Amino acid sequence: MKRLFPAPLISLSILVLWLVLNGSLGFGQWLFGLTLAVVVPLATASLRPTPARIRRPWTVFRLICLVGRDVIVSNLVVAKGVFRARRSPPRGTFVRVPLQLRDPHGLAALAAIMCVIPGTVWSELSLDRGTLLLHVFDLDDEAAFIEHLKSHYEKPLMEIFE
Repeated sequence: MKRLFPAPLISLSILVLWLVLNGSLGFGQWLFGLTLAVVVPLATASLRPTPARIRRPWTVFRLICLVGRDVIVSNLVVAKGVFRARRSPPRGTFVRVPLQLRDPHGLAALAAIMCVIPGTVWSELSLDRGTLLLHVFDLDDEAAFIEHLKSHYEKPLMEIFE
């Protein structure tokens, strides 16, 4: 079974996503979705050199909810910043965030989180994977921003992957 489904969660996600995006539960959609769910993970197996081991599934759920909330709040903050830009221009700046997280899956998840949170315009991980460089749209307090990132995203990711 492991040879047919090397990444069962990815296969399940592909099937569900296919059915949702097509808005149909017809036999043909199920058949094509199942085909994709088998073929895509097999074809991309070499891109996943190390399997992820999730240590705390409940923390994953809490992190997803937290990121969802932060996306909404950040959208409102960025919109407010855009509307008041003529009176008070945003203070965009680069921030270096020292990281304790070392797991490649956790670092990838952190990068994905930074991509979906409005207000973080650009990011780069240092070669030694010890520092995350971010460009932030509008920053009042760098220390508070770093503490928020580390406590809300890095700490849960360390609980999940390390």
